[in-house]
Amino acid sequence: MKAGVVHAREDIRYEEIETPVPKEDQVLIKVKYTGICGSDVPRVNGDACHFFPNVLGHEFSGTVVETGEAVTTLKPGDRVAGVPLVPCMKCEDCQKGNYSLCKHYSFIGSREFGSFAEYVVVPEKNAVPFEEEVSFEQGAFFEPATVALHGLQRVPYEGGKTVAILGGGTIGMFVMQWANIFGAAQTVVFDINDERLELGKRLGATGGINTLEDGFMDRAKALTGGRGFDYVFETAGNTITMKMAFELAANKANVCFVGTPTRELSFSVDEWENMNRKEFTLTGSWMSYSAPFPGKEWDLTAHYFKTGELKFDESFIFQKMPLRKIDEAFEMYKTPGVVKGKILIDSEK
Repeated sequence: MKAGVVHAREDIRYEEIETPVPKEDQVLIKVKYTGICGSDVPRVNGDACHFFPNVLGHEFSGTVVETGEAVTTLKPGDRVAGVPLVPCMKCEDCQKGNYSLCKHYSFIGSREFGSFAEYVVVPEKNAVPFEEEVSFEQGAFFEPATVALHGLQRVPYEGGKTVAILGGGTIGMFVMQWANIFGAAQTVVFDINDERLELGKRLGATGGINTLEDGFMDRAKALTGGRGFDYVFETAGNTITMKMAFELAANKANVCFVGTPTRELSFSVDEWENMNRKEFTLTGSWMSYSAPFPGKEWDLTAHYFKTGELKFDESFIFQKMPLRKIDEAFEMYKTPGVVKGKILIDSEK
């Protein structure tokens, strides 16, 4: 089969490798689309790749073409989304259902060959079926959609309350929609790009705040009558928005950091004291899994994509590129600001 193989830093090649054969508990998937994740970029353009040669790709959709002898829940022809985490299922965290915290995990598309290829093999539980109403493009977005839902589930979320989403990227848009699906009274997206704020409103946000504008914090607090937001989800991984979360939180709020920071973060005494004085609860969110594996995050994503309540906007996709041009796709990331949205790699072209 053809695959995009990483041989060294800044060296990804479209070449022929052996087609994988499923073991008794695995399925072989003919890959349709794979999204380039932000974590893939330093594995190709930097020094984050675990080994060479390697085949990356973990946000994918496709069709089951072959099943191992022990597989009972899937059959050839099933449309599926890939679940990248392969937990050990034996450690204390796995036994508690905290698969994201497994210390002995493998990961499809980084620690073992992934979906930047025509075919990929995964364990039976790592292929989530979806109905005809769900497109293969949506299937490639299951992983970010589940990451967003997992963040919502990291807090004792209740409907009828106010929600601030800091960061209007793909994850932020999904967090906002999940908050609405589960009954938010108000969802407000914060970003520096007016186009993203308009997208948020199209997808159901009740408001949008451009944080580059003077007086934005006063306007934001006015939306809640000055009390702040009951739930604050930081999705950008930006030091500015992480600090902003502390100020936007209401008394007794729940604050969740979904975004992954890339720089050192420090708080002034006054900034940090927000947590003491407001007595809000702060937590983090990592990946997208719960018991039974892979979790309700994945089942609910399949369901709400099917019903249309979890909306998919074409602007989520920046560009579709054939697998044979995967080197050109990663080249685009070398110029900041060029890639605006998700690049989908089409393994059938």
